[in-house]
Amino acid sequence: MTKSATAEKAEVERAGDGSDPSAAGGVSSGPGSVLGAFGRVFVENRMAIVGLGAIVFIVLFSFVGPLFYRTNQVDTNLIQANQPPSAAHLLGTDPTGYDVLGRLMVGGQSSLEVGFAAALLASLLGGAWGAISGYIGGWTDSVMMRVVDSLLAIPPLLLLLLLASIIVPSVPVLILVIGFLSWLTSARLVRGESLSLSTREYVLAAKVAGGRAPWLITRHIVPNVLGVIVVQTTFQVANAILLLASLSFLGLGPPPPSANWGQMLNDGLNYTYDGYWWLIYPAGLAIVLTVVAFNLLGDALRDALDVRLQKR
Repeated sequence: MTKSATAEKAEVERAGDGSDPSAAGGVSSGPGSVLGAFGRVFVENRMAIVGLGAIVFIVLFSFVGPLFYRTNQVDTNLIQANQPPSAAHLLGTDPTGYDVLGRLMVGGQSSLEVGFAAALLASLLGGAWGAISGYIGGWTDSVMMRVVDSLLAIPPLLLLLLLASIIVPSVPVLILVIGFLSWLTSARLVRGESLSLSTREYVLAAKVAGGRAPWLITRHIVPNVLGVIVVQTTFQVANAILLLASLSFLGLGPPPPSANWGQMLNDGLNYTYDGYWWLIYPAGLAIVLTVVAFNLLGDALRDALDVRLQKR
């Protein structure tokens, strides 16, 4: 490689690291100032703080709460079935005698595990698919996007019901199924960003310097679409929790003694008109609070990663 080509490639690498304003989305300062602008915009959004605080509370409630509020969530006790809230059972008991508050904590564990794992899987698959499709372009992009369009035409809940009726539902299986059905939106978003990035000067310069497609995608495309992927992952967590709750509400969730919030709603549905409010409202409020919290966090991350708001 000649001296000029070496210098050009070094300049391209510096651009990919964020020192080039065009590579950093128009932010003219270094990584420290970028993080400072991100933190300032995020902190100024009060709803972001509320959403983040709610998520931290839900995680602590689900995973740390059982260490302090110990209940038996394995053996049934029909003698104590449908007991109202009391000092012994703060939120009463369900039709099988399980403590509802303890059940809510255990159900939150599986709901959050499925939500986080499925969202991560969907973001990784969708990000890789969209980055490759948008960068390569041409007939490869057309074929890959037609695959996405074909899968988007199928209602996710219908396909989930079909798969859940064929495969024995469990937490790992539901993570794979929900993850592989949730990557389509991420792929389209990342593909749009990749189309724009592939025409940037520093990417074109890297091509001239002899950079191969895999190196260009991992070195220049993926790092610059991480903001889109992070925001979409946040929304994917909320969507995965809703899909799990929908399947469990229809009786296609993980079998007992495992628990999740959708299954708790399904179990309490038969007692709607009996006045047993503690069988429905706690699980329903937990689902609503979690989904709203992740949506608020996603909106805040999207605003914080917007360079125009950072400059303002």
